[in-house]
Amino acid sequence: MKEKFYITTAIAYTSAKPHIGNTYEIVLADAIARFKRFKGYDVYFQTGTDEHGEKIALKASEQGIEPQEYCDNISREIKRIWDIMNTSYDRFVRTTDANHEKVVGHIFEKLFQQGDIYLGKYEGLYCVPCESFFTESQLVDGKCPDCGREVVPRSEEAYFFKMSKYQKRLEDYIESHPDFIQPESRKNEMLNNFIRPGLLDLCVSRTSFSWGIQVPMDPKHVVYVWLDALTNYITNIGYDVDSQTDEFKKWWPADLHLIGKDIIRFHTIYWPIFLMALDLPLPKKVFGHPWLLMNDDKMSKSRGNVMYADELVDIYGVDAIRYYVLHEIPFSSDGNITHELIVERINSDLANVLGNLVNRTITMVHKYFDGSLSNGSVTLEIDQEFEKMINELDQNVTACMDRLEIGNAIDAIFDVLRRSNKYIDETMPWALAKDESQKERLKTVLYHLLEAIRVSALYLSSFLPDTSKEILRQINQTDGSCAFVSNLQYNVLEPKILFERIDMNKLGEVLKGKEK
Repeated sequence: MKEKFYITTAIAYTSAKPHIGNTYEIVLADAIARFKRFKGYDVYFQTGTDEHGEKIALKASEQGIEPQEYCDNISREIKRIWDIMNTSYDRFVRTTDANHEKVVGHIFEKLFQQGDIYLGKYEGLYCVPCESFFTESQLVDGKCPDCGREVVPRSEEAYFFKMSKYQKRLEDYIESHPDFIQPESRKNEMLNNFIRPGLLDLCVSRTSFSWGIQVPMDPKHVVYVWLDALTNYITNIGYDVDSQTDEFKKWWPADLHLIGKDIIRFHTIYWPIFLMALDLPLPKKVFGHPWLLMNDDKMSKSRGNVMYADELVDIYGVDAIRYYVLHEIPFSSDGNITHELIVERINSDLANVLGNLVNRTITMVHKYFDGSLSNGSVTLEIDQEFEKMINELDQNVTACMDRLEIGNAIDAIFDVLRRSNKYIDETMPWALAKDESQKERLKTVLYHLLEAIRVSALYLSSFLPDTSKEILRQINQTDGSCAFVSNLQYNVLEPKILFERIDMNKLGEVLKGKEK
């Protein structure tokens, strides 16, 4: 049986159309899921939308429609963008799904009956956009520590979860499982800034609005967003408090929760404690990825610095944008996006290094061997060194992916592509072609280039799936070996440009036209 791999993204909040910074997460998760499938894992990849809460009710009211209709519209738009980005999720879930709502009610009842939840009164400072209460000491310059907006005093009856009951157990778990929270800096932040100073009991219900899942034994309350949203990871794979399906037993615990660094507190404190209270195993890893900034500033509609994935795809193509966000966002620090940077990457990496290599190699195979080529009989030391680099690609890419260093994994592939271009310059096939006695040597050189392209294309399938398919189509090769194979027969097709170079001046005119 294949080893299972269950990966999730955070479910997207249905407050607005997702920008490219939001979209980065689904593309990142997709690359990981595709790579795991490529390596033979049985993968389940879940994403979806988070649809309850005061903010949603207010947005719907502003548009003069019911919250459900509002959520339907935004959820549909989010799914459309995930599909535009060619993401291979297995299930797109919604927190307004009837089964999810039912199971969340059961979970709330269970936690109440076993004494983990109690009725009390909440008085505190509340941030409406974040739907979070804060103490005075948690504020930053008197404002919400998460989003920087104004907070307002609120007082209401509420149910609370006894977080302190599980504090020591959570702290011990995090310390004994060093890979549970990644990167390391996030783990230290959670332990030192939130857990060790002491966990306050968590408000898990609200009465000031009604757009949410009703608390079964007290219907004037609705379940607070985090107990509702976080449980999607189990409710949608067959969990209920008194029954677990074979599907749930197969997939849980999740192997990776992929989330933005701004919500890591909820996924590494609230969520593990909820699971402990339900007597369920914890997810194996939570990775709080960095942000994608625009001009080194966090994207925000109010600041007018938002880019949308569908608009970028219209200009540059899906794989160009996938490449940019996957390659340019470091493992643990924020990345940056501008049109100038996108163009620079497309021209230097995709058009020049990758596209030019594939085009010139196929062109030479047509020119010198009418498109039909097998390996030559003259092999030199430079070829053996080249083969060694091709054969090390699996180890190098896999090691990077295991560490969730996606950009470094792509770099490993492009190192082979750059070496291939250098190999052309060193072996000079155009000079070999002028000497009939060098025909076998020429075959060896071009064969090695085709093999480098074939293996690289296989590994690119996780990151640039359409481009990978097109490369394999052009070289007309279906062999799936992930290392150099010495005895294949190539019958290449006509070359087709993979990525056009972009003139920044011409692009500027296009962008001005779109602004109008």
